[in-house]
Amino acid sequence: MSLRTSPIVEHATLPGGGFVTVWVGVPDDPYFNDKSGLTTVDVQLREGSSVLASVSTVLDPDQDNEGLQLAEEVRAALESGEIGLHAAELEPFADRLR
Repeated sequence: MSLRTSPIVEHATLPGGGFVTVWVGVPDDPYFNDKSGLTTVDVQLREGSSVLASVSTVLDPDQDNEGLQLAEEVRAALESGEIGLHAAELEPFADRLR
């Protein structure tokens, strides 16, 4: 399994109401039909089909367990109100090795 083919998805309930999805994986790139050569793993906050925030991480596509840890940490931070829905607030999570 790989974050390239099986992204991690966590659902967060926001303190003020509403829901967002925390998505960790290799995003689609319109310039590449085959994702097998892509190595950038992103963490994204999504609401429906809209991406609210997206940040590249230090993870490799084969780091499934670390991707799950990242998604769970971001979900918990969102639900506690520790962070909001901005890319700048995702960066400390995305930059940390696990």
